[in-house]
Parts: sequence; structure tokens; C-alpha cells
Amino acid sequence: MSENEVNEAAAPADAGRTAIHKVFGRVVSNAADKTVSVSIERVVRHPVYGKYIRRTSKVMAHDEDNACRLGDRVAITKCRPLSRHKSWRVVEVVAGDGAPQ
Repeated sequence: MSENEVNEAAAPADAGRTAIHKVFGRVVSNAADKTVSVSIERVVRHPVYGKYIRRTSKVMAHDEDNACRLGDRVAITKCRPLSRHKSWRVVEVVAGDGAPQ
């Protein structure tokens, strides 16, 4: 075995992919088929006054099994564009009615 073959054997299977970046949010709409609208909330510091402010972003995420319900807390990750507005994928339902028991 050459040195390259040894390094390839020791590398994990997903070594060529980018690291999975999970973001947590709350499902605000599940009206579409296999799609949920997720609200991502983050806290930022005001540049002048220093007070912490809540900022929200709303993204569309792909839910293959239609497992998400309104109000569920979900983990989503960025993926290739699946449609015009949808470039996120639901990784797991963390809490709520759709969460595994």
C-alpha cells in the first residue's frame, strides 16, 4: 500500500464534504407539501447602545416525511437549492409533536 492509500483509508467517508452546520429554529408554517417555513432567532448586540436585540430570519426547509408540525423545534442545515426559495433541509425534529418518542 502506498502512503496515499493509507491516508484515504484513515479518512472519514464524508471528508470531502463541508462540515455540517446545524441551525435550530421553530416551524411557523407547514401548509406546503414536503416544505416547512422555519423561523430562526438570533441575539445580536446593538453597535452603539450595547443592548441585545432579537433578530429573526424566515427560511423554507425541505421536510421529506412531512413529520414537522406547527410550533415544533427543528434542526436544519444548508443544502443545494431544491427550489426557488428552498435551500435548507430538516435534519431532525428536536421537540414538539413530530419529535420521536
